Amino acid sequence: MLGEFRDFIAKGNVMDMAVGIIIGAAFTAIVKSMVGDLLNPIVGLFLGGIDFTNVFVVLSGEVAEGASLEAAREAGAAVFAYGAFIMAIINFVIIAFVVFMLVRYVNKVKEAAARSEEEAPAEPAPSGPSEIDLLTEIRDALAK
Repeated sequence: MLGEFRDFIAKGNVMDMAVGIIIGAAFTAIVKSMVGDLLNPIVGLFLGGIDFTNVFVVLSGEVAEGASLEAAREAGAAVFAYGAFIMAIINFVIIAFVVFMLVRYVNKVKEAAARSEEEAPAEPAPSGPSEIDLLTEIRDALAK
């Protein structure tokens, strides 16, 4: 049973999937940082200093005016954190776009490889006497 499991894990598809998940998790951290640390401040600047990560509506409970989302949650207030949802959508769109660009690039590389295989010249036929040359030699040999 362990041998079967080892063979299953060693298959290419499972290993490719595991590598993809690990790289995807690391890539998600990079995108979250890019959106939170780079894009969010720029968007907030254009929208009058709004920080999407701290945009929420208090549904119930007491929260000090201008408190952050984290402070509101620590105070036990029920909050509708639509800013965090907007950030999740932005993260998703960026990740989806980058994955699209990667898949597009991989497909172009595969197409180029397939085209180069098609364009590769076929092996030349072995040089030797043609059919006509052979028939001529047979005719001459019979004539003697």
